[in-house]
Amino acid sequence: MAYTDRNEAYDLSLFDEDVTASSALPQRKEHQVHKKQIKQKKNRINKVVTLPEEELQKIRRRKHNPLKLMIGGLGGGLVAVVIGIIIVGQVQITELNQQIITAQNTLADSQSIYTQNNMKVESKLSTSEIEKYAEDVLGMTKATNTRKEFVTLSGGDKAEVSSPGSENIFTQFIDSIKNLWS
Repeated sequence: MAYTDRNEAYDLSLFDEDVTASSALPQRKEHQVHKKQIKQKKNRINKVVTLPEEELQKIRRRKHNPLKLMIGGLGGGLVAVVIGIIIVGQVQITELNQQIITAQNTLADSQSIYTQNNMKVESKLSTSEIEKYAEDVLGMTKATNTRKEFVTLSGGDKAEVSSPGSENIFTQFIDSIKNLWS
């Protein structure tokens, strides 16, 4: 019910310029306020200030401040140098990464060759290979009990203590101190 009085969204007379007070639709205060605002906007829009051609040309001609131009040029140059440094740094990083990858590949290949050579050496140094070489090339055979010779000593074990020829008093003193601590 409150919505039946509010048809302003569908009221096309709000957009007409020639709406008068004798219109068939009922006029309310809000509607009149809205019309006044529209008229005020139209009055503002029609108030255009014109300038003489000479003043327009002066405004269009822009005076450049040499200090601002120099600061802008230096700023642009600085930005270009910084971007150049960043690009050179990235190129160097890429080259170093390529060198690292190449070195890693070389290391992996070297480790593979080392492992292969180690396996070859271990296979040639196995005990069965050594025995086979000794028997075939050198003509050696395994030792048996018949070839073993036992050696016996006729005398007993002897121990001799050797003493230095002449000792002075200082060395005897140091030796006596050493004997106390041991």
